[in-house]
Amino acid sequence: MKSSNSEIKALGFTAVQEKGGVSEFRLDSNGLKVLLAESHVAPVVTTMIVYRVGSRNEGVGFTGSTHFLEHMMFKGTKERNPKDGNGFDDIMKPIGALNNATTFYDRTNYFEVVPKDKLGLTLAVEADRMRNLVLTEDDRNSEMTVVRNEFERGENNPGQVMFKLLMATAYQEHPYHHPVIGWRSDVEGVPMERMREFYDTFYWPNNATVILSGDFETLEALALIAEHFGKIPASPHPIPQVYTVEPGQEGQRRFEINRPSQDPVNVSIAFRSPGADHEDIHALAMAADVLGHSGNSNSRLYKALIESGKAVSVSSYSLQLRDPSIFMVEADCAPDVSAEEVEAILVAEVEKLKSEPPTAEELEIAVKAKSKSEKLKRDDSMRVA
Repeated sequence: MKSSNSEIKALGFTAVQEKGGVSEFRLDSNGLKVLLAESHVAPVVTTMIVYRVGSRNEGVGFTGSTHFLEHMMFKGTKERNPKDGNGFDDIMKPIGALNNATTFYDRTNYFEVVPKDKLGLTLAVEADRMRNLVLTEDDRNSEMTVVRNEFERGENNPGQVMFKLLMATAYQEHPYHHPVIGWRSDVEGVPMERMREFYDTFYWPNNATVILSGDFETLEALALIAEHFGKIPASPHPIPQVYTVEPGQEGQRRFEINRPSQDPVNVSIAFRSPGADHEDIHALAMAADVLGHSGNSNSRLYKALIESGKAVSVSSYSLQLRDPSIFMVEADCAPDVSAEEVEAILVAEVEKLKSEPPTAEELEIAVKAKSKSEKLKRDDSMRVA
């Protein structure tokens, strides 16, 4: 049943817009953004809170702080603490919740998938740790070893190493230069006070979006959000904005990684591309689908490199970030095939998009695949969120 503006206003919200089954609201008391996707396909609901802070908001000396803080957010608050037997996991495990968190360049998110009657519980927990996190030196020291272990696993993954150095080469001044997990010495050395300052700067309702997807009634959900988040004030100071702009590139940049390895030689090429809100971003996404990957035998890179026996895997994608980003193609060379030969083919296939634009058939295949993928997500509250 559609809610009236007067009912929404009475709960302290302003209805902003509605599109594609998603309704946007703003909590008037503190600026919290709310997105609701009501669906009664299954008796579960996903709660996701997205903070508009990622590695993009970090600087030298505290790279990786966003990701480190994501780990620390599970350590406990004044009221919900593992030492008292009512920490986050103590609360979520008995109700069979699927929960986790992720950090990326532009954002950090925390989510729980629970039975629909537990929605109030997830909102209470998320509201609590938004401002009441207890950050201790002991927790920082123990969690640092966990984060460092994650860093070291990444260092043993050729694909992750390649991508990390690719971004560090593509960006000289913009903070996308730094890996999301941070540089090792920053992970090991960032002081507790610096992390607390980071938390106190960015973890506020006016820098967050609460997303609900699944089996709930809109007015009841808004009432619960108002109950748990409405008492939290907006940040006392403006949220700092990133103003660094990556300057224009004046020539090709190259790097090589030479390590003993049994893995195939990888060739990765990145091209400068616009940010996610640019009008061409969808065309770039379709271009990536046309170029394709190892799982699409109809795609151009598959035919040029795998069918020809030059490579054992290929991929292409448009990385969609808030600020100007990259469009990437890559391939793992077949045995006895040189990186130079594979590179030449990759460049030729990208250049060919100009002289031989995608055919109607190629676009139709890409559109159908994308359409099917999106439709399959709609019955899964987590994927919708």
